[in-house]
Amino acid sequence: MMKKVLRISYVSAFVLALILSALPLLPTNTSSAEKLVHVIPVNGTVEKGLLSFINRSIQTAEDDGADLIVFDIHTPGGLVDAATEIANKFEGASVPTVAFVNSQALSAGAYLALYADQIYMTPNASMGAAAVITGDGSAAEDKAQSFWLREMQNAAESNGRDPKYAIGMADKDVDLPDVGAPKGDLVTLGASSALEVGYSEGTVANLEALLSELGYEDAEVVTSEVTFAENVARFLTNPVVVPILLSIGSLGLVLELYSPGFGIPGAMGISALLLFFYGHLVAGLAGMETIILFVVGVVLIVLELFVPGGILGILGLGAVVTSFFLATDDIAGMGLSLLIAMLVTIIAMVLLFTVFGKKIRLFDRIVLRDSTNTEQGYVSNVSRIELVGQEGVTMTPLRPAGTAVINEERIDVVTEGNFIGANKKVRIVKAEGSRIVVREIHSVE
Repeated sequence: MMKKVLRISYVSAFVLALILSALPLLPTNTSSAEKLVHVIPVNGTVEKGLLSFINRSIQTAEDDGADLIVFDIHTPGGLVDAATEIANKFEGASVPTVAFVNSQALSAGAYLALYADQIYMTPNASMGAAAVITGDGSAAEDKAQSFWLREMQNAAESNGRDPKYAIGMADKDVDLPDVGAPKGDLVTLGASSALEVGYSEGTVANLEALLSELGYEDAEVVTSEVTFAENVARFLTNPVVVPILLSIGSLGLVLELYSPGFGIPGAMGISALLLFFYGHLVAGLAGMETIILFVVGVVLIVLELFVPGGILGILGLGAVVTSFFLATDDIAGMGLSLLIAMLVTIIAMVLLFTVFGKKIRLFDRIVLRDSTNTEQGYVSNVSRIELVGQEGVTMTPLRPAGTAVINEERIDVVTEGNFIGANKKVRIVKAEGSRIVVREIHSVE
């Protein structure tokens, strides 16, 4: 009996061991509620302010252990340099990524979408038209075009997509009639054409439908919110806003030179420059060393008003200009912005000086403008005009200066250049302040 019990125990233990060892091989039915999805909006113009937001959002998703990142894209494009840096963040994310083209991903937006692991589009969405243009709307130079075409090709190839359509988005010379873009037109893919050429994995109505399509319908969804500071930074670093801020800054300070005391123009100028540096600081483009360099430059320029020589002024101006370029990595854009600000300031100064007759009031505090003239009652010496025509006798030889007695008064006199001996009769012919000019009187027999 005992042996039978032991045998049953051994068999039961063996069966239990088999069941336990097979458990990992059985299919699991884990709830998708354990999954975490981070949604990162990519809206508005692609610029450096957006880069700061994307960096923070991706880092937060990775730190939270997200299972998926969805880039909710709705953008008309933006700056090439900002787009390339954001694309590096897309590609380098340790979490699987999906680009959800929600209405439009044009220009730099199409470029960013191609760097996501998957692309989904809404039925009315469009993606493409990625030609690189300059700030005035004209085509960029060949070097910039070549760089961007290579970037678009790399973006498509990063996830195994046919690069010819990406190149066609940026180059009108590519002939792609199968997607409605013959030679002379840029490629812009709709939802159906993108699906046909492999530039989209599917078409969904909205974000909820996308998550359901990917099996994340019950996942926890965290949407990244743009902070107030990031919103302000995006606005202040916009390539259209930057020249406006610099123009207001320089114009305000110039107007302050024509105003007594410190008033509204100076406050506006300083505020505009502070906003410029604040936006670039929050966006991660500028550091404290940039602001310090700017302040040092301003101090040197002010000192130049009191210390002659010009060296301090040149150094100060150089420091200020350098600080602006250090606050951005778009050298050409900053150069254009500074040029616009300079033109606005010069025009304003000319108008104030010539049309309105304004004078720089700042110089009133450091330049002595009072004059001692005869109209105000100031004289350097007494002018003896009343002596002209009077006659007298020289006491000393005039070589050509000497002394003469005129109406019993000894007076220092000079001749017109000739020599006159002592005890000679002379007549005063000119009196200019302390200079009394005499001429010898020759007797006529």
